[in-house]
Amino acid sequence: MPTISRFEEIEAWQTARELSKKIYSLTEKGEYARDFGLKDQIRRAAISVTSNIAEGFESQTQQQFIRYLGIAKAIAGEFRSQLYVSHDLGYVTIDQFNDSFRLAEKASRQISRFITYLEGHPSQRIREDGASYEV
Repeated sequence: MPTISRFEEIEAWQTARELSKKIYSLTEKGEYARDFGLKDQIRRAAISVTSNIAEGFESQTQQQFIRYLGIAKAIAGEFRSQLYVSHDLGYVTIDQFNDSFRLAEKASRQISRFITYLEGHPSQRIREDGASYEV
């Protein structure tokens, strides 16, 4: 695996970002827009997947990173559960459900594979140490 120097390079983060954009678009319209509780919860879940990947990447140890990735994976599951409710209430069509579900599942699988990789390479640090910052 090539060295990853920024969380934006992580495929699972990119997939979760796409999922966040999709759910924001879906929740802007119709009855979904007026269901403030579910709309807020599913949006926060989508954003939380990307946020936990980023936060974990910026953490100090690989073990912390793996823990944050585990949280991101769990939240992807939470998102899928909320998506079922969204479909059951008629807020999303079956095509919108399937498309969003597919992205959430893809992000979850990518996170899982990344965790497996990191656990198999405990001494390898993902980001470069000693980065210089200019002010």
